[in-house]
Amino acid sequence: MLSKMKDFLSACWRPSSDQYVHKGSDVSGRQEGLLWYKDAGQHLAGEFSMAVVQANNLLEDQSQIETGPLSLLETGPHGTFIGVYDGHGGPETSRYICDNLFQHLKRFTSEQQSMSVDVIQKAYQATEEGFVSLVSKRWPINPQIAVVGSCCLVGVICSGTLYIANLGDSRAVLGRAVRATGEVLAIQLSSEHNVSIESVRQEMHSLHPDDSQIVVLKHNVWRVKGLIQVSRSIGDVYLKRAEFNKEPLYAKFRLREPFSRPILSSEPSISVHELQQHDQFLIFASDGLWEHLSNQDAVNIVQNHPRSQGSARRLVKAALHEAAKKREMRYSDLKKIDRGVRRHFHDDITVVVVFLDSNLVSRDGPVRGPSLSVRGGGVNLRAKTLAPCATPLET
Repeated sequence: MLSKMKDFLSACWRPSSDQYVHKGSDVSGRQEGLLWYKDAGQHLAGEFSMAVVQANNLLEDQSQIETGPLSLLETGPHGTFIGVYDGHGGPETSRYICDNLFQHLKRFTSEQQSMSVDVIQKAYQATEEGFVSLVSKRWPINPQIAVVGSCCLVGVICSGTLYIANLGDSRAVLGRAVRATGEVLAIQLSSEHNVSIESVRQEMHSLHPDDSQIVVLKHNVWRVKGLIQVSRSIGDVYLKRAEFNKEPLYAKFRLREPFSRPILSSEPSISVHELQQHDQFLIFASDGLWEHLSNQDAVNIVQNHPRSQGSARRLVKAALHEAAKKREMRYSDLKKIDRGVRRHFHDDITVVVVFLDSNLVSRDGPVRGPSLSVRGGGVNLRAKTLAPCATPLET
């Protein structure tokens, strides 16, 4: 009787895939097993494509592309916003970022009446503070939300300028044409915060000189306090606020020694690039893609195939082929493995490819056009919606 009741309650919170994804058209994207994709869309500076493949029981990656006004005022700057949010420990943080970060950015752009590094920093800070507040509210009934976090990669194209902001180990790569040879070079635009990188480990040691165990090698993997690989994130409040690193949090997450200042940072690395005529396209992706493809491999795939066939989807499938090859299995067999078990073969993978039309990117004047908002997976969960027991990508 009890098991039947549990099944019934699960079904109540399980969203039908047809409710969110229109399989017969590319308006909201298409579904192919655990792969969702949108092969073609138009942003203010060109075309784009998106693709997401699920590996976890609940999809922890979230992504969005917003094009049109970048402020709450129609007279404010217009442009394109790209976000890739790679969650860990659960989907709550990445979903929260997807619901709130862009809205914060529009609010601060309105206040300052322009796009800037300061606007982006404030949007990140407001998102972090909002999630910490959410953890505080839910702590009495769901203390484990304190261990949920997310990487956060953002690109903003506005008046010929590209802003790249990042926390964690997702990555943005530019494909730039070389006039003399005709080849397209891969240029990494984002800074990564993963302690597998020696310079990041050195940064952690310099920030925490009194803690010889700030980064430890555990099962051949470098981890902050033996717990997490990224040194910066949204969320992961248990490593930022000591009041959340205590019972009833699970013992495996509780540190033995108290800490007086945050172990992880929520301060993004931000860079600014003036787009050039020979800048062809941008690839934004969670680390699930870069685990299997190099920057140049990814750029070559986009450059050497028609964009009409879905560049983002092609990149995801290329990564899955590599994942299958590493396990000495066929791609067709990998596709048969269900979510959850699939995580043993690859991570959730999110890719957004943004093509740049040099005429539209021009800084000679503001670009105007229809607004568009697309989320990876075609899912638009309302704010404060209970996280479903089944993924919206379920088929």
